Amino acid sequence: MIPKYRKLFNEQFTDKKYQEFKDDIASDFDYEPTFRLGETPFFISKNLKKQLIEGSNEVIALIQSKRFKKLTNKSLELNHKVPNEDNHTTFLAIDFGICEEDGMIIPKLIEVQGFPSLFNYQVNLFNKFKKHYPFINELTPFITGITEEEYMQNLEEVICNNYPKENVILLEIEPEKQNTKIDFYYCKRDLGIPIVCVTELIKKGKQLFYKNKEGNEILVRRIYNRVIFDELDLRTDLKLNFHFSDDLDVEWAGHPNWFFRISKFILPLLKGKYFIETTLLSELTEIPEDLENYVLKPLFSFSGSGVIFHVKKEDIEAVVEKELYILQKKVNYMPIVQSPEGKVKAEVRVLCTWKKNDVAPTLLCNLVRLSRGEMIGVKFNKDKNWVGGTIGLFEKE
Repeated sequence: MIPKYRKLFNEQFTDKKYQEFKDDIASDFDYEPTFRLGETPFFISKNLKKQLIEGSNEVIALIQSKRFKKLTNKSLELNHKVPNEDNHTTFLAIDFGICEEDGMIIPKLIEVQGFPSLFNYQVNLFNKFKKHYPFINELTPFITGITEEEYMQNLEEVICNNYPKENVILLEIEPEKQNTKIDFYYCKRDLGIPIVCVTELIKKGKQLFYKNKEGNEILVRRIYNRVIFDELDLRTDLKLNFHFSDDLDVEWAGHPNWFFRISKFILPLLKGKYFIETTLLSELTEIPEDLENYVLKPLFSFSGSGVIFHVKKEDIEAVVEKELYILQKKVNYMPIVQSPEGKVKAEVRVLCTWKKNDVAPTLLCNLVRLSRGEMIGVKFNKDKNWVGGTIGLFEKE
């Protein structure tokens, strides 16, 4: 998308250099991520950046509206409802597929989540690319042109909210087994907060505690929540000493209710050039004849689980809880990243935080996924190169 930097990168790229880049990431914690590392950043043009900002701001405008909670209360009725919800989400991840429409490149909203993503990993990934490709120093992954120091300050403020680090925890289900644990490691290293499994929390009255390395019980004042209820519901083997539905004396960095409110649940509410025709299955008046042009998705799944790409009429008829599924028009991803062997598709996730007293979220950074497959997910890209997780880079203003 920025020819100068694509040419520079491709001229410098070698398989040996890619292995050194991966080894460098693995060396930080003697651990290589289990997800595939994309060989290249995505060099994003000024025009595409402008479109990504416009599309993100239109999503944010809906979420900011006074009627938003009323519009999304149903999402909590269909799921877990956690007490002490705050006024707005703390995190926002807005996914755009880079598509072709009427011969033009345009980002199309694929998904939106009121949930954190790889905030700590992405900034470290950027630094690894800079180390191995020094010209990348001319570019930035930060959407509004902030510095890395300002980025980390923002992240620390929204996650910790000025509490002592030992009283803030990153909470997950068996964190050491998660695909995203590289992000947890960087979070612990860069922000200094402990990583705690849900089974390790101790409840006393309305308070939660965890044990530190010395075995002392430490009060939890704030939870950086990385727990997905999809997974929690399936893990009937886990023995928790508390319930998320308990009335607890704790703050949330990412209150769990926002995972449901800001999800595929809101896609049918969004109209405009950056949005895809989306219908809640319970509101579908008739099944389209051209189902090959649609994809069937569960509202609250994570990482693409339960998505049916080649939809048949019987798939729709077989859905019992129709208020929990959407039918979405397929989009035409544009192969846009020039690799040594053809072009690759891209999806950009705009990463935002929303400080407690701010009127709007801050567009901070991004995550990019590259694909040669029919869809972006891992199962569509097995045994392929120049695919996987990476970062988008912009020209500095």
